[in-house]
Amino acid sequence: MLLLVAGTAGFDNARPRAQSSAPVSQPSPSDLPTLRVGILKPGGGYAVSTLSMDAYVARVVAGEAARESRPAALEALAIAVRTFAQANRGRHRVDGFDVCDQTHCQVVRNATPATEAAAQATAGKMLLRNGAAASIYYTASCGGRTEKPSAVWPGAEDPPFLPSRDDDACQGAPAWTADLQSADLFRALRAAGFRGSRLTDVRIASRTGSGRVAQLEIEGLSPREISGQDLRVAVGRTLGWQHIKSTSFDLRKQGDYFRFAGHGSGHGVGMCVIGSARLAERGRTVDEILARYYPGLAIGRLGSSAVTTTSASSERGRRDTGAGTRPGAEASRPATPEPSPRTPVALALPDEDEGGRDVIERQTLTARDELAAILGVAAPRVTVRFHATTDEFELATGRPWFSSTAAFNNELHLIPVMALRDRGVLDQTIRRGLVHLMVDVPLKDRPAWVREGAALYYSDPRSAAPVQGRPVCPTDIELIQPVSAGALSNAFARAKACFARQVGSGRSWRDVR
Repeated sequence: MLLLVAGTAGFDNARPRAQSSAPVSQPSPSDLPTLRVGILKPGGGYAVSTLSMDAYVARVVAGEAARESRPAALEALAIAVRTFAQANRGRHRVDGFDVCDQTHCQVVRNATPATEAAAQATAGKMLLRNGAAASIYYTASCGGRTEKPSAVWPGAEDPPFLPSRDDDACQGAPAWTADLQSADLFRALRAAGFRGSRLTDVRIASRTGSGRVAQLEIEGLSPREISGQDLRVAVGRTLGWQHIKSTSFDLRKQGDYFRFAGHGSGHGVGMCVIGSARLAERGRTVDEILARYYPGLAIGRLGSSAVTTTSASSERGRRDTGAGTRPGAEASRPATPEPSPRTPVALALPDEDEGGRDVIERQTLTARDELAAILGVAAPRVTVRFHATTDEFELATGRPWFSSTAAFNNELHLIPVMALRDRGVLDQTIRRGLVHLMVDVPLKDRPAWVREGAALYYSDPRSAAPVQGRPVCPTDIELIQPVSAGALSNAFARAKACFARQVGSGRSWRDVR
């Protein structure tokens, strides 16, 4: 029986076989780059440890693999781990290190002889795309079918090496059930930004091509829909990741609780750790395992010719006849990346949203450049931080959740991605925050409605027509310390109208007062 140990030390009983599935080589010093790893301390904060890449890989394989995995599975995972580390190097640079030891990056545990052997056997090897480390994922268990990235993170690229396909090696393990009280599910959705006084019902509305839950209807709350992944994340962040382990589930209401019955564990994108372990048990090689989960990627070392290419041809003629996270992402606060001349927009995301990084980064960069041109200012370097929950947003900013965004010292704070995306205001909210970063200093001596009015006016392309009449402009207290979401919405509308009236009469935004 195969047990997943994601997040715990394993392989105590694993023994490397005499002949590894990949040749053991003695790497040169250049093959052993170092990583600065942040080790989470019990009281908070990080202790920084510098490890060689191979030492790091051995320790991550111990934290992310399946118990009693055979060498071929360990080596395949070692290559995936090394690839992920290289592609995500510097994620925590503002904290003084490269990667952390939690699920936000990759789980680090004490290495074992088996995991050290896997790291040495694959020394320097990565999955390459156009000569660089590919942007890959792996998952605890795909539940019998891998998923494409865009089905998990809307708008994400679906490269050919991350397909959605059946995986008979995984065979749907593990099966799981979870019973959630209505009050607990209501609490999780409220923390994620959904509003209402009572949760009446939750029903599956649609599924993805892989059979996972795509959308659910929510009765009693606003918005009225949530994606399967967003529901899993909302429950995980508030109630724990042991409940809804994947989006491959059925759902029914029974009295005052909801019963989820599903299979698989994690987002399902990329290599299935359980599936790779079972393929190794059937005699598959490292190259064959990687070919199944990452078709078309080259396997090689940076700066040298690839030694092989993962493709379906490496599995051709062989048919499986035998029977029988990455894992859940619990980190709630993302690291804050530091903008640089090469990355003028730095994005901080909880790890559950990391798959959508490229989409949001492009969206933010486009908005930044467009708004800077409209306002006639230099485009600022900026850090954008999405918080995991509305409570975390309020704690970090001192602003109510319904303000949605706050700007401080060239850093934008926003409520959870899911809350903005499900309301259809993600782009608009990012733009509103960016305008604040560009106009707050030049307008610092004006009433708050001028700054907020500018942000609202320029963030929404539909607000071009001048306003007739003379609206009553809101006070600073109405905007900074609103008594409710409705009161703030009313104050926003008046601030926007006051600003639009003056701009519509031909006045520059710098002269509005």
